[in-house]
Amino acid sequence: MFLFLQENLDTVTEAVSEEKTLSIYKLIMESGTGGLIIISILFVLLAAALYIYFERFFAIKAAAKVDVNFMNQIKDFVSEGKLDAAGDLCKNTDSPTARLIGKGISRIGKPLDDINKAIENSGKLEIYQLEKNVSVLATIAGSAPMIGFLGTVIGMIVAIHEIANSGGQIDIKMLSDGLYTAMTTTVAGLIVGIISYIAYNHLVVRTDKVVYQMEAKSVEFLDLLNEPV
Repeated sequence: MFLFLQENLDTVTEAVSEEKTLSIYKLIMESGTGGLIIISILFVLLAAALYIYFERFFAIKAAAKVDVNFMNQIKDFVSEGKLDAAGDLCKNTDSPTARLIGKGISRIGKPLDDINKAIENSGKLEIYQLEKNVSVLATIAGSAPMIGFLGTVIGMIVAIHEIANSGGQIDIKMLSDGLYTAMTTTVAGLIVGIISYIAYNHLVVRTDKVVYQMEAKSVEFLDLLNEPV
């Protein structure tokens, strides 16, 4: 009796051990050609999303840095009529705000509407540069889950095809293996989609902050030109 219980205990232990060592890598490698292709595509999309995120993150972070004394120096130069010095300061300051102010300074002497229009056009170019490739993140966030679902459908079709060719005898293990591999692509697609979606929204928020900063400094510069001499 003791030996019987011991054998059953060993069997349960082995089953639990086998269940705990379920390998995602094994599921991916056994998912067939279709599953491997889908997961490879998702891996490439993930790598592209991470590259775009970090490249844009550091670019936007650098664009957000503006010297707190920048506008004070611009005001002093413009008030004293030192437009060349103000223009040189803008050229030596690598930021979207400085480039906008520099564009406005280069138009001083023309009607205020022309100066405002020049700043607006320059601002559109700066925003375009800030948002470069960010839309690709949105595309990856939307397409990755659908690609994962495509892999799931392919896996289900393959599993059903194998069952149909088994002579009408349904093998539960074969069916469960097919479902495991089919769901693997769905999980991979959702992971890539979620990461890309979060990265996209984070970049949008940071870009909006830089845009608001540019708008505030531009209004401050135009107010300076409107001040009575």
